[in-house]
Amino acid sequence: MKILACAEPGLLVYGEKETSIAQPGESLIQIKRIGICGTDLHAFEGTQPFFTYPRILGHELAGDLVDPNGAEGFKQGEAVTFIPYFNCGHCIACRSGKPNCCTSIKVCGVHVDGGMVEYLAVPSYALVHGEGLSYDELALVEPLAIGAHGVRRAAVQPGEFVLVIGAGPIGLGTMEFARIAGGEVIAMDMNEGRLAFCKDKLKVNHIINVTTDDVMARLSEITNGDMPTVVIDCTGSLRAINNGFQYMAHGARYVLVGLQKGEISFIHPEFHKREATLMSSRNATRADFEHVIASMKKGLVDPTNYITHRVQFDDVKAEFESWLNPANGVIKAMVEFNI
Repeated sequence: MKILACAEPGLLVYGEKETSIAQPGESLIQIKRIGICGTDLHAFEGTQPFFTYPRILGHELAGDLVDPNGAEGFKQGEAVTFIPYFNCGHCIACRSGKPNCCTSIKVCGVHVDGGMVEYLAVPSYALVHGEGLSYDELALVEPLAIGAHGVRRAAVQPGEFVLVIGAGPIGLGTMEFARIAGGEVIAMDMNEGRLAFCKDKLKVNHIINVTTDDVMARLSEITNGDMPTVVIDCTGSLRAINNGFQYMAHGARYVLVGLQKGEISFIHPEFHKREATLMSSRNATRADFEHVIASMKKGLVDPTNYITHRVQFDDVKAEFESWLNPANGVIKAMVEFNI
């Protein structure tokens, strides 16, 4: 079967390998769609933590279940996606209902080879029913679940101001689910095109361009002097993360969805006097996937709005590097695998 691997930073290589076969406890999926996310782009750049080369990328996936291999409740031929964080099932995190941060987690396309292949065998426990959604929609469940999980970590309450820093695909999904939770969303980014997308497509009422606006003054104006009670970083930028501490209201929660390699820093008295809460948000759980799918089916979120670029699998290598250039206006690139 065809594969596309990231051999080293900056180098994608097409190849062939023996077609996957479902082992006991696994099911086999014929891949139809591959969403490209920041993790893939950062891996190509060489800036992704937890990453080793060579690696087959891809974890935002949808396809047809060609071999359920006894997976309970699943039928051959049905459209599926899956939860791409493979957990051990017995560590402290797994025993506590947090398989998303399993101590020995293996994320598909990061720690183990991912979905830029014709066929992929995955643990049967990770399968998710398609529920009548399209391949495009199913491939976008996972990135939306990341945002939904961050919002759930923040325990967003109706009416409170939620500042989402970063208007990439994860940030956009976070905004959507903060809105669904009843939050009053504030979108912050430095890319005017993405901020326009937030305003026009997602109907976000409050927009801040960090490069041209007086951020503190705008936040104070929007929140009537209170500042946001929830701040969620979706950039993975060290500077943005460090700056986020000053945006919090007293009693606020700060959730780090974005990930970077360095050490964060903040002024302890400023953090302490707010009795602020700092937390990370890693991956997502089945409950988040189910929430996303239910929200799609209710028409509360339309992720196909995010798809700005489409490419066939055979053309990914030629196009991939261009998706790193902000001038190309990529929000979500979708790979179609038509065999």
